[in-house]
Amino acid sequence: MSDPVTALSGARYDGFASVREIGPLGMITLRAKEGTPGLEAAVLAVTGCALPAVRRIVRQGERAVGWMSPDELLLVVPYADVAAALASIAQALEGQHHLAVDVSDARAVFRIEGARADQVLRKLSPVDFDHLAPGEVRRSRAAQVAAAFWAEDAGFTLVCFRSVAGYVMGVLSVSAQPGSEL
Repeated sequence: MSDPVTALSGARYDGFASVREIGPLGMITLRAKEGTPGLEAAVLAVTGCALPAVRRIVRQGERAVGWMSPDELLLVVPYADVAAALASIAQALEGQHHLAVDVSDARAVFRIEGARADQVLRKLSPVDFDHLAPGEVRRSRAAQVAAAFWAEDAGFTLVCFRSVAGYVMGVLSVSAQPGSEL
């Protein structure tokens, strides 16, 4: 793995809410059918977390596992631990139909924080934020691009493709401009 570099070198914007690029984070997309023998043990070994319920993310320190679809999980680990995590998954799921891919460098991750952080995303995503519970994952869009986000620690974490990181930072920043509160 090369030296980790975030998409936007840790860009930040402070408006009525703060927006900042975080990372680099190790991220693994794990595709396997629910109930695959060894799946739960593999995820627990890599993240320290049990399998999450539908549309939930479970965190254990720097590690997390999020439900992304019926056969897809997002594993978050320290960037330096991705290769070891992939080897552990391969060993635990040997002989089982699965796919585990390092997507760390293909993603950008942002934090939106502050008392009105939800307002930043309300302008950009067709989600009922009044009913988005902490630890609940949504796969939707931020303006016109695919994104996943969840509420935690008095803010939101948003993951998007690295190729649109500049655009996402731009729309998040404009959405957080003072005077544009809802």
